[in-house]
Amino acid sequence: MKKIMAKKMTAKTLIANLIFPMGLLALFAGCGPASDQSTLERIQERGVVRIGYANEAPYGYMDTETGELTGEAPEIAKVILQELGVTEVEAVLTEFGSLVPGLQAGRFDLVAAGMYITPERCQQIAFSNPTYVIGEAFAVRVGNPKSLHSYEDIRDHEDATLGVVSGAIERRYAREIGIPDDRVMTFPDAPAALAAVRAGRVDAYGGTSLTVQDLLSKDTSGELEQADPFTDPVIDGESVRGYGAFGFRQADTELVEAFNEKLADFIGSEAHLALVEPFGFTETNLPGDVTAADLCAGRTTD
Repeated sequence: MKKIMAKKMTAKTLIANLIFPMGLLALFAGCGPASDQSTLERIQERGVVRIGYANEAPYGYMDTETGELTGEAPEIAKVILQELGVTEVEAVLTEFGSLVPGLQAGRFDLVAAGMYITPERCQQIAFSNPTYVIGEAFAVRVGNPKSLHSYEDIRDHEDATLGVVSGAIERRYAREIGIPDDRVMTFPDAPAALAAVRAGRVDAYGGTSLTVQDLLSKDTSGELEQADPFTDPVIDGESVRGYGAFGFRQADTELVEAFNEKLADFIGSEAHLALVEPFGFTETNLPGDVTAADLCAGRTTD
């Protein structure tokens, strides 16, 4: 009996001896220098950054021929991050509506998807200063059967329907213009929304002018066109335009400040305009003196 008891005690002792150092290891693992690093310090030390994108051309998408992340936002990010000493980019594909939650959850270090700065989003994440400003457009079936040239046209046409991307600003535009919710359909991405127009599930897809232009340039069906002319939505008496920027976690103030410092010297330069020209951006898309602080407060100087 004593021998059996001795064996049991020995087993317990062995388990305790194993658990104790493992517990200490787990305890101290979260207390080392790495845990005190800011995101900027970490990505500079490792030389690697994770970028969230939504596969929407021309803002941020995967080039199927090269397998590289490209677009207006990723290409600018590469330049700025290179100046900050970060040379390697890991791309993380996410539906547009999941970019903010994914950033907050730490799935990636920044969002490079041409995301508009809005007061609502500013409550959730931080933004760099904007890199562009742009208006809206509709993709419709050839001939624009319901003569839809604005968000107001859809509102006023009793059976007109609109397709928008989940989480995109167009959903808010539709609601503020007064389009009933039951006449707005959301889709995971722009190609899905465009396919719905082609199939007659919705009468128009609302997106940025460059998104619509890019999608239609690749559409070979001959069944779609861009609504022309088109009038940007008027909200609170003002014609609205979108300002796109990079998104960061609110705690990453050091990274945002460093990013903005480099961005200020780059946006509007010859190098910048040459970089974004292949994606359809021109000098007319420059954001001027508008800042993220302006846009988060709901004002612009444009």
